[in-house]
Amino acid sequence: MSELHKFLFDGLPVRGMIVRLTDAWTEILARRAGNSDTGAYAPPVQALLGEMAAAGVLMQSNIKFNGALIMQVFGDGPVKLAVTEVQPDLSVRATATVRSDQPVADGAHLADLLNVSGGARCAITLDPKDRQPGQQPYQGVVPLEDAKGRRFERLSDALQFYMLQSEQLDTVLVLAANDQVAAGLLVQRMPVKGEANLAAATESAEEGHDRNGLNEEYNRIATLASSLTQEELLTLDVDTILRRLFWEEKLVRFEPQVGEDGPRFACNCSRERVANMLNTLGVEEIESIVQERGMIEVACEYCGQQYQFDPIDAARLFTDAEKLPPSSDAVH
Repeated sequence: MSELHKFLFDGLPVRGMIVRLTDAWTEILARRAGNSDTGAYAPPVQALLGEMAAAGVLMQSNIKFNGALIMQVFGDGPVKLAVTEVQPDLSVRATATVRSDQPVADGAHLADLLNVSGGARCAITLDPKDRQPGQQPYQGVVPLEDAKGRRFERLSDALQFYMLQSEQLDTVLVLAANDQVAAGLLVQRMPVKGEANLAAATESAEEGHDRNGLNEEYNRIATLASSLTQEELLTLDVDTILRRLFWEEKLVRFEPQVGEDGPRFACNCSRERVANMLNTLGVEEIESIVQERGMIEVACEYCGQQYQFDPIDAARLFTDAEKLPPSSDAVH
């Protein structure tokens, strides 16, 4: 069962999380493999998307945002676009679009998949559930390369760079995924002010507080976290990982989030949303498709759900529903 574990380092403004997506991740892969039009992902694409799913859960849980967190990476390599979306209840979905004319090499890294010629980007969008009229989602975009123009080989490097730029907080991320597990470890230095992190909250108020000392403590913990290998992250249970990494530290651990309270696969696609999307194409485009094919068929890229619109349904997209006969597609 997929699980999320949160913990603090007693007396220090440092927090951590570990996520393990098991059933949630295999469900995402199974739905992709079951799509006859696309088929299963190549292993490097699978690893990238799994790392994105794990990172999305960690980031959503970290910011406690009442809305969707959407992570996108896009560029000029074999992977045109990869997306993961995590809701406030930690339901997650993910998909990738792969170019058919660019083969995916065995062992390909982030730069090989997305950033062949440079210019690839990572976008993090926060879309609030209670968005007010005229309010736009917040979006931060960073290149998939560092300040010196060197391409990131790992997604974790790109996201660490993003969080340092957007939150001004030092962060360590270790991410890994295979065909059974997508997992991630996050360790982050919290702001000294405004955080009630045990003793750190009172220490920060003391005159002459040694911020450099806190940095040294964080750096030590960050070094330990960075020593975790991808193989260990995928194969060891959470208790073993924490014991191996931080056996000298006093951790404050919280109740794990599992089942309905934890990360799980869910897709919020619906016939209404598909209809709204089709509506944006305009009458002429819809009529052209119906004339050519006899009906419109749309498959959700995340879950594979099929939505069909016959000529009557297509007309209802642009006409007052009360003036038309009942839909012939009520079961879809």
